[in-house]
This record gives sequence, C-alpha cells and structure tokens, in this order.
Amino acid sequence: MYLRIDGSQYRQILVAGDIHGCYQLLHQQLQAYQFDPEQDLLLSVGDIIDRGPQSLSCLGLLEAPWFRMVLGNHEQMAFTALLSGMEQHWQRNGGDWFSRLRGEARLRAERLLRRCEQLPLVMEVTHLPQRVVIAHADYPAAHYRYEQPVDAEALVWSRDRVSRALEGEGERIGGADLFLFGHTPLKRPLKFLNQLYLDTGAVFGGRLTLLRIKRPEPLPSR
Repeated sequence: MYLRIDGSQYRQILVAGDIHGCYQLLHQQLQAYQFDPEQDLLLSVGDIIDRGPQSLSCLGLLEAPWFRMVLGNHEQMAFTALLSGMEQHWQRNGGDWFSRLRGEARLRAERLLRRCEQLPLVMEVTHLPQRVVIAHADYPAAHYRYEQPVDAEALVWSRDRVSRALEGEGERIGGADLFLFGHTPLKRPLKFLNQLYLDTGAVFGGRLTLLRIKRPEPLPSR
C-alpha cells in the first residue's frame, strides 16, 4: 500500500495533478521546467488515463524510470474491468479509448493496466525540507504513519475531506508537513491547512498543475 521515495537521489522532483490522457500537455509542462529524465523525477497523484486523447501514451509512463504514481480511481476501474470482463462502467467514465485499440496497441494497454494493480496507494518522499505524502483522493486518518492500515477505498475515492475544505472546514493531518491529492477537479489548486489539491481539470479545458517539491541546486558561481 505504501511506497517511500528517497528525494535526495534526484536533482528535481515534480508532482502532477490528474493527467487524464493529456500527454502532450504534460510534455509541454515538463519542457517548461527543463525536466531532465536522467536526473529528475515526476510523481503523479493518479488518474493518468481516460477522457483525454492520449491515454495509451500516458499509460506508457509506467515504463519510464523517471516516473512514479499512486493508484487513481480510473486505473482501479480499468484493471477491475479487465479482470471481471465487465467494461461498461469504465467505458461510461472515459474508458472508451480502450475499446478502440487493436493489435499490439491493445495488448500493450492490457499489460500496462494489469500492472496498475500493483501500484502503491500512498507515497512518502523523504530527505526534503518538508515531509511530503501523496495519495489520490485523501489520507483517511487524523495522523499519518508509514505503513499504518487505512481505508483503501477512501484513499482512492473519498471526497469528504476536500468537500469540507471547500467550505473552509476541516483539520490538519498530523505526521507530515504536506499532503498532496488529486481526484476532484477544481478551477485552481486548493491549499487548505497542510493539504494541497492539484487536479485543475486539464482534460476539461483547465490547466495541468505541476508542483515542484524539490528544486535543482543553483550552479556554483565562478
């Protein structure tokens, strides 16, 4: 359920809000940050597929050594549909791109979607000025602790905390400095106490939010 990442191993670390098949938009954003796949790391709050035009390209990020993600509800819908053979619910929620694939593209998509079943639900990034925790929808506990049992469905699906935050209500989550979530599309990133929501509706015509949680060290002056 949990994955711990040593932030000291990377020059720069970015966290992307829900990408939803907007691969070209992601590529443009990475260029703007001068992202170097040899030195940098891109993290995702989940929901890299469905609704957008390039879901298979986004799914291919799973094969990139410079990319890590937590499970989103759309990835969960996808591999559940494949395992059960019942794809109607997924297709109604943006998974219709899969039904249009043929040949090698479809086989590749199936292989990658099955890998999603092994994705972590929570990521913690260590050796940064702040202790950063990432989940798709929520961290459903009053206090964070690495590997403590929490409700897996709430991690991926819950909107209770963000709904309260939009009303100006809620509480800090103990145990970490910053919690990063996606799942609920917003007009702009929402910061509430030590929680930051990064889904800004890229697939609905909004912007794709990238947050830099580690900056490159400045070059030494001569």
